[in-house]
Amino acid sequence: MLLKSLKLKDFRQFKGEQFITFADDPVQNVTVIMGDNGAGKTTLAQAFTWCLYGETSFKDKVLLCRSTSSQMLPGQLEKVRAELTLIHKNTEYTIISEQNYKKTDKIDKPVESVGQREATIIFKKDGQQEYVKTSQRDGRLKEILPEELARYFFFDGENIKDMGDDLSQGKGTEFARAVRSLLGLDAFTAAIDHLNKTIKSYKPNSGANLMIEQYNQQIEDLDKEIDKIEKRLEDIRKQEVPMDAKIIELQTLIEKNKASEQLAANRKKLLTRHEALEASKSRNIGELLSVFKQAPAYFSKKMMKDSLHLVQDAGKLDKSVPFVRAETIKYLLERNRCICGTELSIGSDTYAELNSLFNYVPPKSIGDSINDFRKKCRDRVRSCETMLESMEAKYADICSFDSEYEDVEQELIEIDKQLSSLDDVGKVQADLMRYKTELRNLDKEKDELNVKKGIKESEKQRKEKELSTLALQDKQNRQIMLYKAYAQYMYDSLRMKYEEEEAKVREKLEKTVNEIFHDILGEGFSLKLNSKYDVEVVLNEIGGSSETSTAQNISIIFAFIAGVIQMARDSQNDDVGLLVSEPYPLVMDAPLSAFDKTRIQTVCDVLPKIAEQVIIFIKDADGEIAEEHLGNRIGRRLSFNAVNKVETYVTS
Repeated sequence: MLLKSLKLKDFRQFKGEQFITFADDPVQNVTVIMGDNGAGKTTLAQAFTWCLYGETSFKDKVLLCRSTSSQMLPGQLEKVRAELTLIHKNTEYTIISEQNYKKTDKIDKPVESVGQREATIIFKKDGQQEYVKTSQRDGRLKEILPEELARYFFFDGENIKDMGDDLSQGKGTEFARAVRSLLGLDAFTAAIDHLNKTIKSYKPNSGANLMIEQYNQQIEDLDKEIDKIEKRLEDIRKQEVPMDAKIIELQTLIEKNKASEQLAANRKKLLTRHEALEASKSRNIGELLSVFKQAPAYFSKKMMKDSLHLVQDAGKLDKSVPFVRAETIKYLLERNRCICGTELSIGSDTYAELNSLFNYVPPKSIGDSINDFRKKCRDRVRSCETMLESMEAKYADICSFDSEYEDVEQELIEIDKQLSSLDDVGKVQADLMRYKTELRNLDKEKDELNVKKGIKESEKQRKEKELSTLALQDKQNRQIMLYKAYAQYMYDSLRMKYEEEEAKVREKLEKTVNEIFHDILGEGFSLKLNSKYDVEVVLNEIGGSSETSTAQNISIIFAFIAGVIQMARDSQNDDVGLLVSEPYPLVMDAPLSAFDKTRIQTVCDVLPKIAEQVIIFIKDADGEIAEEHLGNRIGRRLSFNAVNKVETYVTS
């Protein structure tokens, strides 16, 4: 998306009609607009979001220019208008937002809005100007730039600080959604959701079989219960994130307190040991369960040994003559002559020997099968010989954990009591204990919900299997179940592909973001990105996480937004890639205030190289530095000319 121009009429302090064009050259892609605080930088930034979505963050919702309204007569109408022209996917759009205002004779409310905001979207097709239908307007705007993603491309210094704090404090869920949408993963999730609904819609017709209707209802009820559990689990996660951040904050305060330094150090060691013990227990339980996989063989060992004893003489069954059947022997005895010509007279040794073969030839001969059975029995008996000893050893390890774990827990409680008794950190410690208790309760509830969810899912699978068995008895239902199986296969395949592509995106994003982050802050720090897009800042030299400053947090969000833009631009050059997106411009209101001169230089160098277009509002105090470092990347220079507090003009 490339912004071409913005035309305003009486929008806040921008009096009359004012027309602004933006630099859109591939090299000189930066537009700099400078002005003092209060001149209109934030207002102009808000004009973009009002034009697109009808939203602003102003406390005063009256957008009509006060200078204009002061000259209006009672009952007179004036219009606030914003017209944004942009290029999206090689199509030129003009988006118009209009709101009427009327002058009143009320002292407390001299101006009021009339009717609803009117929005229009015009585009050029084959050289002709066409209008997007009202019913399709929201969909077209969502296609150009969804409102929930706009904050990542139209932002001010405060907004970017909040986003940086969110990412560094484990609140990356919203950013994760933005990344997936911007990099084309939304197509996957939309298809997966659609297939999931389709699978649920395929229900066998009950007809005269009431059991089918009962199963359908039971499965539907289980789905609702599972959805309810998943929503609660998501709520718990949202509660856990700020609690974790608060606990870290309180622990930091305690550790910084000189009177509690030693206690805090001991506590930190105990917490490390506490975590190691929990990890050890979890590992031992996993190994115990792995050993328990031999249980079927172990519990059937007695029966297998008895069976081996019963068939221990079965070796004689190996005396059977290959390819000779009972009918063959019967025929030879009846004709009283062997195939070799030997006479077979009743009572002779030869006759008796041949007659005894009836015990070893089919159908009485099962020698091969028994030998097979004996081999399998011996192998299984041998495989589980040490199971009991292994389980006893693992169980002993788990039991020994409990004793040490309780000791560590008790020591932690004692330290917490001592810390809470200190006057200078007593309240902090009490708050910490309260948050930790709440977090433990949430953790316990989460474990219980996961167990409950597993039970419900198992029950649902069992019901679906039983329903499938019933449904397959009917021809029409067999067709429905076939369609459901196709949909399930597509769902599973697409979900697997999505997970694969999402992992690639996350890995590439982390790499891209770190390259940009290093350009801004140097090589001392790196960013780690988990599956939920939460960010951990790592000290490269010694490892481990690090607390972040305001400048670092802002650098994080700069790096992430720039990284996503970089990947979006790269995806356009990937002819065979599944994920293709549109690059977006950056419109920033005073983003450089939190940086020192060195960082401003780096940011000014990095952003124009990555973003397709940069529109930056800068305080006059930062203007010279930005001008110096943006250099020949600047394609348009504009400034705010404030006549007074309610009347400003943009001049070139």
